[in-house]
Amino acid sequence: MNRLAGYQLGMAILVAAATMASAQTPGKEIGDTFAYVNKQVLDMAKDFPADKYDFKLRPEMRSFGALIVHIASGNVYAAKAGRGEKVKWDELDPANYKNKEQVVALLEKSIADANATFKSLSPESSQKSVEPWLSVIEHSAEHYGLLVGYYRANGIVPPASRKK
Repeated sequence: MNRLAGYQLGMAILVAAATMASAQTPGKEIGDTFAYVNKQVLDMAKDFPADKYDFKLRPEMRSFGALIVHIASGNVYAAKAGRGEKVKWDELDPANYKNKEQVVALLEKSIADANATFKSLSPESSQKSVEPWLSVIEHSAEHYGLLVGYYRANGIVPPASRKK
């Protein structure tokens, strides 16, 4: 079984189990998870110091700001796929977003657009075509972990780890 098929099967099982446990539809569960992951990333994008948006863990890696733009690219992909557009992953160019304010605005817009698209789907439609949403959830969650590394490397506690 290839990695993507294994991932999809695993996610399908997890979604089914969570759905049965919570009495939610798979579409609602996926939409809630999509929104949750994006909220975590958005909290970090808003919180991270503007003067550190160019910080890279290693020279060959994306900067913090470029990583947020990359995550927004996933949301753009999900929204287009969810609307039934013929789509491939088109990477947004981080050079077009010069500062923290522009990067945060891009992320907010990409989240709002993707959430609006997901909410516009019928329950049947959202259950039939879960792939773009699951892929972007996994993608964003992986990068969330990387963002934690950016925080820790700068001696900053990530928002979700702070004492309430």
